[in-house]
Amino acid sequence: MTLQSVELFAGAGGLAMGVAMAGFQSRGIVEWDRWACDTVRQNKERGHPLVESWPVHEGDVRQWIRNFAGSGLATGVDLVAGGPPCQPFSMGGKHRAFNDHRDMFPAAVEVVRTLRPRAFVFENVKGLTRASFHTYFQYIQLQLEWPEIVRRVDESWNDHLARLQSHKTKARRGAVGLQYRVVTTLVNAANFGVPQRRERVFMVGFRSDVDAQWSFPRETHSLDALLHDQWVSGDYWEQHRVAKRHRPEMPANHTGLIARLRGLGLPPMHQPWQTVRDALIGLPEPRETEHPRILNHRLQAGARSYPGHTGSPLDLPAKTLKAGDHGVPGGENMLVRPDGSIRYFTVRESARLQNFPDGYELHGSWSEAMRQLGNAVPVRLGQVVASSVAEHLLRDDERRAVAALKTDRDHVARVAA
Repeated sequence: MTLQSVELFAGAGGLAMGVAMAGFQSRGIVEWDRWACDTVRQNKERGHPLVESWPVHEGDVRQWIRNFAGSGLATGVDLVAGGPPCQPFSMGGKHRAFNDHRDMFPAAVEVVRTLRPRAFVFENVKGLTRASFHTYFQYIQLQLEWPEIVRRVDESWNDHLARLQSHKTKARRGAVGLQYRVVTTLVNAANFGVPQRRERVFMVGFRSDVDAQWSFPRETHSLDALLHDQWVSGDYWEQHRVAKRHRPEMPANHTGLIARLRGLGLPPMHQPWQTVRDALIGLPEPRETEHPRILNHRLQAGARSYPGHTGSPLDLPAKTLKAGDHGVPGGENMLVRPDGSIRYFTVRESARLQNFPDGYELHGSWSEAMRQLGNAVPVRLGQVVASSVAEHLLRDDERRAVAALKTDRDHVARVAA
């Protein structure tokens, strides 16, 4: 049986594609932004294999879930995934959290309460873990643990938090109701093979009746391994055919680590971090006209560097792609060549940094496409998390099937006796 999923706040589809690559079949892709929906719809029309069967719903998640629940299709959802809007918690935002009308965690909890999925995966910015948000972050997690303990009309969020805390204490004495075991983890996408240093919080929950002893997947890539390949073995430069005169200087802030790696004599167990150079293999230098064969690969002129916004070196993972509203989002979506010159990443290059397939076209202007990408979950990271969740759900299915078969055999034996 194919696992069924619903994707909320889907944006351009990064997390949803990762979920699809993990083997889930989508029952709903929900996004309110017209440009992002146009991106998904455009790729559906073009027959992109990851999205061609997606049922796309443009609109408010809260209205969608009420309509979906009344349609008779709301049963049997295995996974709810999504990235609730992060502006209330982002480092570049106004940090209003629960006072921000863009806080969509209450809507995410409503969907979990309504669909009762066997598992959920929610992603958000690192800013959610800041000390100033600690109490509200705890409040979000408790709502996800106990989604049926609903906030009353006349109840403040602080009072609701206290009631949730009390309920959790009582649960140890046998309280019943819809419950999820929630694991919260701060991860760096570069440690999972994404060519970008992108720190994000994942909240993963399994319904209490699902037999899953889940932990976040182990990291597969590391800075140590990259530095070893660059400055100990030299394999990185040989692989990319970079002559010594074109290589950057050894990073001064890592000389001690490089010396230690040389002293060990053995390469690290992890794979090396993927760099911007790794991500851009096969892409020609962009021009100010659209490339005839490569989607979204056109140079945007006007890149400039200023304090705090200096771009991404070619031979490291990119800095976090951002989705702001001042020039190129965050001013960081730039490439820094070894000679110090800079230019903006093209949309296709940015898509590579987010693991979007080359055949996936981003809809809208350059700044609009970059906004969509800056808000996306790297496809590879989404696949890693969703695949791990799928593995535990399928193991639970297998255990249930074995137990049911044993029960049937025992019943037949008793009747025969």
